[in-house]
Amino acid sequence: MTAKTAPSKAAAGNPVIVIPARMASSRLPGKPLADICGVPMIVQVWRRASESGLGRVVIAAAEIEVAEAVRAAGGEAVMTDPDLPSGSDRVWAALQEIDPDGTHEIIINVQGDLPTLDPALIRLAYEALTRPGADISTLAAEISDETERTNPNVVKAVTTFNAQGMGRALYFTRATAPWGEGPLYHHIGLYGYRRSALARFVQLPPSPLELREKLEQLRALEAGMSIEVALVDTVPLGVDTPADLEKARAALAPSAPS
Repeated sequence: MTAKTAPSKAAAGNPVIVIPARMASSRLPGKPLADICGVPMIVQVWRRASESGLGRVVIAAAEIEVAEAVRAAGGEAVMTDPDLPSGSDRVWAALQEIDPDGTHEIIINVQGDLPTLDPALIRLAYEALTRPGADISTLAAEISDETERTNPNVVKAVTTFNAQGMGRALYFTRATAPWGEGPLYHHIGLYGYRRSALARFVQLPPSPLELREKLEQLRALEAGMSIEVALVDTVPLGVDTPADLEKARAALAPSAPS
């Protein structure tokens, strides 16, 4: 696991990391409180976010037991309406609660089921968002498993990366795209938002392509917003099933003494 890093000076835009979490999960009920090496999963995610050294970290909790678990570990949590339709809406609701004066200009949305996330990826999402013209940022990794190229559960980011590993998103799709020879990129659902972009995004109705592909980020593209994509080496482990949970436990287990 990447060691905690602290920036030498305050990051531009006064970023805040918001982690939406709710207990309802069809494949892994009670997921945020699942035990991983003696602590709830949401606490492990909070730790990874804190280790980024980027700034304030807040859990946007849909249930009081999630908030209490975070606070017991020394973290900050706020309650959000359990009926909110998406993680983005939960992040926005939390932001209104913790920062009504608008001091945080950059918001990083980290999923609450990434307990093994490399903190450096959070900083990379921030760096992508600071590029000129970016409204939103996200991450992608080149697909190396041939079966993922045609798997509709693996969302593809369609873009061209420059020498610095940055690209502007043209589209996101569950289809195998683009056509022809060349790499395909697995989209990673970690987002950075300019505050004004997030405010606009949550006020927009679901778009036609969003509804068709079942991909929320297409709402932003259809509305003319720009999404900067940073290329990373690997896709972080998302915990969606009991098998994923065991993988996370193994990855974070303390090393056995020699």
